[in-house]
Amino acid sequence: MGLLTEKTVVITGAGNGIGRATALLFAQEGARLIVNDSGAARDGSGTHRGPADEVVELIRESGGAAVSNYDDVATESGARGVCAQAVNEFGGLDVLVNSAGIIRDKTLLKLTPESWDEVLRVHLTGAFLCTQAAALQMKQQGRGGRIVHTTSISGMLGNFGQANYAAAKAGVYGLMRTASIELQRYEIFVNAVAPLAKTRLTEDLPMFEKIDDSMTPAHVAPAHLFFASHLSGKRTGHVLSVTGGKMSLYKVVETAGRFKEAENGVWTADEIAEHFDSLQKL
Repeated sequence: MGLLTEKTVVITGAGNGIGRATALLFAQEGARLIVNDSGAARDGSGTHRGPADEVVELIRESGGAAVSNYDDVATESGARGVCAQAVNEFGGLDVLVNSAGIIRDKTLLKLTPESWDEVLRVHLTGAFLCTQAAALQMKQQGRGGRIVHTTSISGMLGNFGQANYAAAKAGVYGLMRTASIELQRYEIFVNAVAPLAKTRLTEDLPMFEKIDDSMTPAHVAPAHLFFASHLSGKRTGHVLSVTGGKMSLYKVVETAGRFKEAENGVWTADEIAEHFDSLQKL
C-alpha cells in the first residue's frame, strides 16, 4: 500500500518541473491523478498538450492511473473543470496540489501592467480558484481533504527583478493561511511548499549556472507528498521550505515590542525613531 493508494489527486502545472516530479512520485505511491498542464511557455504564452500527455503516458506505462487535463486553471471554468474531471474519472477528489506558474521577470521600473497582471493571474488567482473549487467538492464529500500550495522564497523574502512573482507568491501565503483557518473545521488541511530548484523557470538564474543535480524537482516532490498524505496528520497553515537537501519552515513572527502608557499610548514619530532598534528584538 502506498501513501496515496485510492486517493484522487489534482496537480496543476504537472507537465514540467516540480509539478511533473510530484505527479510521478504520487503515482508511485498509488494516487489516481488528474495531470493538469496547458502546455504554455514559461512566460505563459501558447498552449500544447504534449507535456501533460507525456506525464500521463509515463504513469500509465508504470501501471498507474492518470488522465490529462489542459484547462487554464486561472479561469473559473478551468478550475471547476479540472476538479469536476477528478469526480467524473475517479469518483471524487482527495488532494489538490497547486503547482502551475509562469515567470516574467523585470525590475520594478520596467515591469508592465500586463506582465504584472498575468503573473498574478496564474499564480494567485489560479491558486484561489482551484482551492475554492476543490474545497467545495471536499466539503460536499464529507471526508476531508488536503490542499498543498506552492509559494516561494521570493514571496517570503522578496527578490530583485521579481516584483510580480514575489507579490503573487506572498499572496499565495496569505491565501493558504486564511484557507487553513476557514477549512480546518471540514478536516481540509491546507499547507504550502516554498521550493528552490533548477527548473525551466529558474534555470537561467546565475545561481544555477554551476548547479546540476543538487537542487532538483525531485528534492521538492517529497514535501508535497508529506502534506498530501496522512503523515502530516492535522498540520495546517505551514510553509515547508526545500532548498536541495535542506528543509526548514517559514514563519511570520511578531517581535516582543514595547508598550507606551503615557498619552493614552499614542506614539510620536520621534519616539518610534528613538526606540526602533529595540522594537526589532524578538
